[in-house]
Amino acid sequence: MDTFIINEKDNVCVNLETGHKIALTDIEKGADIIKYGYPIGFATEDIKKGDSVHSHNMKTKLGDILSYEYTPQFEFLPETEPRKINAYIRKNGDIGVRNDIWIVPTVGCVNPIAKQLSEKTGAIFCSHPYGCSQLGDDNKITQLVLKGLILHPNAGGVLVLGLGCENNNIAEMKKVLGNVDEERIRFLNIQDCEDEIAEGIKIINELKETASHDKREKVSVSALKVGLKCGGSDGFSGITANAVVGRVTNKFCSMGASAVLTEVPEMFGAEQVLFERCINKDVFNKSVKIINDFKQYFKNHGQPVSENPSPGNKEGGITTLEEKSLGCVQKGGTAPVTDVLDYGETVKTKGLSLLNGPGNDIVSVTNLTAAGCHIVLFTTGRGTPLGGMVPTVKIASNDVIAEKKKHWIDFSAFGGTDEKAQELFDLVCRVADGEQTKNEIHGNREIAIFKDGVTL
Repeated sequence: MDTFIINEKDNVCVNLETGHKIALTDIEKGADIIKYGYPIGFATEDIKKGDSVHSHNMKTKLGDILSYEYTPQFEFLPETEPRKINAYIRKNGDIGVRNDIWIVPTVGCVNPIAKQLSEKTGAIFCSHPYGCSQLGDDNKITQLVLKGLILHPNAGGVLVLGLGCENNNIAEMKKVLGNVDEERIRFLNIQDCEDEIAEGIKIINELKETASHDKREKVSVSALKVGLKCGGSDGFSGITANAVVGRVTNKFCSMGASAVLTEVPEMFGAEQVLFERCINKDVFNKSVKIINDFKQYFKNHGQPVSENPSPGNKEGGITTLEEKSLGCVQKGGTAPVTDVLDYGETVKTKGLSLLNGPGNDIVSVTNLTAAGCHIVLFTTGRGTPLGGMVPTVKIASNDVIAEKKKHWIDFSAFGGTDEKAQELFDLVCRVADGEQTKNEIHGNREIAIFKDGVTL
């Protein structure tokens, strides 16, 4: 039987046929189960060497909100010569790796009109149910995320489509947006015109004409912002797909690019790995805050902070949230953490940023997009057709799902080698140059916004 030991401190290994854990030594009841060099739970009974280790004989150690000390243990990545990519240079100096026309509704009531306009013009629309009957911070969050989409540099032009009577009407949305490029961002309140379809088509065609003059130019990959996300993990995810993405993250960060890691609940149990890599105490304190605030969010709703691994995760060999989290954070490689962003904020620094937000797949991809990421690297052990408004590179942890779901999966990382990392890095650069991902080819584009407020 082929097995793999991740870290010399581990007392379990991974069965390379199933992804499940096997005891490397006798483990007494109550003792820690060690994987990735860190505890992923404790033994609920005596475990013999060679035994399977899973839900039947181990349990999570996660519990309450914790206090932490800043004990930095990191090295800055050596700088390497940035690769060149072909991208669109925007007026504000940002780059875009796509030049699509987007339709962004201010409110879900206009989704049917946005859909009709999309079908008639080829513009891409962001369907969502938000923008009205929301109060306070809940409404502000909707506005911040929509702002991130409206101003996204992958869009060559944007039609902001409003109804007219909603909380988040165009006049209110304009206050949040501030000054915009009026050649690229146009507005239409459909209650104000007799034929909203004709008017919408007219505006979109004008946006298309403007965008048609844009040309790709050679730029440094240091201008790229890459989002990191995983969904439907299995026992291989942490040692193949996430580990390979981690090497790619290191490559991009060493070239001066930005990478963004989100899914805060999937940092629970692995937070110390990230805390040790915070570049200063301010970044450390912000990192602790997003972890403990999210734990408090769980507690406020009467939910245990350890509740995360899905039935698919468990079937794939993942037992506890600590195990899942330690695998998830592998996507961040070994890059120092340079910044922490709150939900709805945009990327400000080079290197690896942590982004506050939940682990839900659609919400996370939208969160990364609104933060300004040009491309999202999405690892999966179970497979998913999901995609966001930006190219969403689907990276399988195993060859079985990659072969079975070729129409979903862009790349198989099985093997977890340096060669795989180089292949994936090259693919991401080609995607930046214009190569389409499977979600783009099949039109799989979704958005969702994290909600935690009163709906009227």
